[in-house]
Amino acid sequence: MKDQEVYRKNREPTTVFCLVGPTAVGKTALALELAHKYNAEIISVDSMQVYRYLDIGTAKASPEERRQVPHHLIDIVDPDEDYSLARFLADAAAALAAIRERGRAALFTGGTGLYLRGLLEGIFKFDQYDPELRLNLKNRLEREGPAALHAELATIDPPSACRIHPHDRQRLLRALEIFYASGLSWSEHLRRNRQQALLAAEVPVIGLASERDILYERINRRVETMLAQGLIDEVAGLLARGYGPELAPMQAIGYRHMVDYLSGRYPLEEAKELMARDTRRYAKRQFTWFRRMENIHWYDPGETEQIKLLLEQKI
Repeated sequence: MKDQEVYRKNREPTTVFCLVGPTAVGKTALALELAHKYNAEIISVDSMQVYRYLDIGTAKASPEERRQVPHHLIDIVDPDEDYSLARFLADAAAALAAIRERGRAALFTGGTGLYLRGLLEGIFKFDQYDPELRLNLKNRLEREGPAALHAELATIDPPSACRIHPHDRQRLLRALEIFYASGLSWSEHLRRNRQQALLAAEVPVIGLASERDILYERINRRVETMLAQGLIDEVAGLLARGYGPELAPMQAIGYRHMVDYLSGRYPLEEAKELMARDTRRYAKRQFTWFRRMENIHWYDPGETEQIKLLLEQKI
């Protein structure tokens, strides 16, 4: 009951807004500018910045920037600790409640789409497992093909059919399984679940997106900057502390590449090129994830005044 009360209070009207987008697009600088303008504290929406000692490779705000604007959900767990969506949402709820008590605005910013979706839609848990139903649907998929099953989904759950590509077999089977196991469509489950989400649906979400060539060039420069700032030493220090390369944070982009370099698997130049390539691919996946979400207002990073105008109308 206590947790439900915290979530209920956090959904009451207040100045809350979000700024999201792919890595290296320019979120940090704009977030600081908006935080100053709206007297906001920043809540990180980043699955890697929660880890201590991973600073350069996760592009955390600098200590000076964090002195200017309070940041939350940064450096809260050690690299060998598990951190889940459920834990993030609980930590975000606590941070938002504390910000509200101080009478300040809250700006959620980051690039982890799963966390943003959790904030806006809550956690959808469906554990009605029916092995016979699942096997039957898989057999039908092989026998009838994805187009037929997608057409069937369109008749029972049009919203899900719109957001699931006919060739996305896993999500197609998931949507049909949810409906036939529960009698409710996936979209209806999400609608009911959204009513329990931490952030209300009307909270404005700003998305930053730039031309691909511009973003990729920014990513290439960021890789060079991270190396100049001491990423290799940061990774070596993590290994010296006993945080092995098998840990999830050490498998993140940049960290696994420098582990490969330090272990002699790749020369530095090749490790750097692979890091830039994988960062570009990650940015593409981030953008694809965010594009699937509704009600994100997209802007070029340079359209600062237009973004402020929108926020003036929304908050």
